[in-house]
Amino acid sequence: MTSEEVMQDGVHRRVVRIGDTVRRPVQPWTPSVHALLRHLDEAGFAYAPRPLGFDEEGREVLTFIEGDSGPAGWAKVVDDQGLRKFARLLRDYHDACAGFSPPSDATWSVDTGGSGHDETVCHGDFGPWNVVWHGDQPAGIIDWDFARPAPRLHDVAYALEYVAPFRDDAECLQWLRYPAPPDRRRRLEIFCTAYGLDSTDGIVSSVIGRQHDNADLVRRLAEQGHEPQSIWVADGLLAELDNRIAWSTANRHLFE
Repeated sequence: MTSEEVMQDGVHRRVVRIGDTVRRPVQPWTPSVHALLRHLDEAGFAYAPRPLGFDEEGREVLTFIEGDSGPAGWAKVVDDQGLRKFARLLRDYHDACAGFSPPSDATWSVDTGGSGHDETVCHGDFGPWNVVWHGDQPAGIIDWDFARPAPRLHDVAYALEYVAPFRDDAECLQWLRYPAPPDRRRRLEIFCTAYGLDSTDGIVSSVIGRQHDNADLVRRLAEQGHEPQSIWVADGLLAELDNRIAWSTANRHLFE
């Protein structure tokens, strides 16, 4: 049997690679996510893993996408071209969802958004760490656990928190790979234009609202005993999230 390469070994989730496949624990929402991934494959969207069923240990089996991801993803969106490609990938994904009808018994990991003409199935965790790159070209989107029906703006606002970014200069320089403090207003405009938005009106408020939603989600999942949220809360993440919201609120003039 081909040996297993451990890709993630958390107490809540052990992810391994076997050959050209990834094996992950099955969750209640896995069948719904697989239905989404099958639709993307049929629609010709080449940037998502394909579901291959389940193995003898009951794990889901997905195709492996070769390339740089995780921490390496941050540096890829620092320059203007990388930022544009990141935004365009999100738009292409949303467009590929057109026509997808979730199964009638679909289960998602978090509450779904309200109905609306712009609703799609959002990725839910579209950040630099979840995009795979070949050099300076995006090659795939991974980790679909937070996918669920919601307005497209949910993904847009979530992504902008991390790539505008809604972080102070010290964090940008020390952790996010920026060589100098970013021009946040310009980066927000570049992303929105590349995604295809006609205006940036209301976007900053949407990002701050999304930050509130994310903090509430982490709190709720931790209270329900889900991991890794319980560990995150025990380690003080909620205070950090509150500080991020306070910074965004006090510094929205940097974006508008």
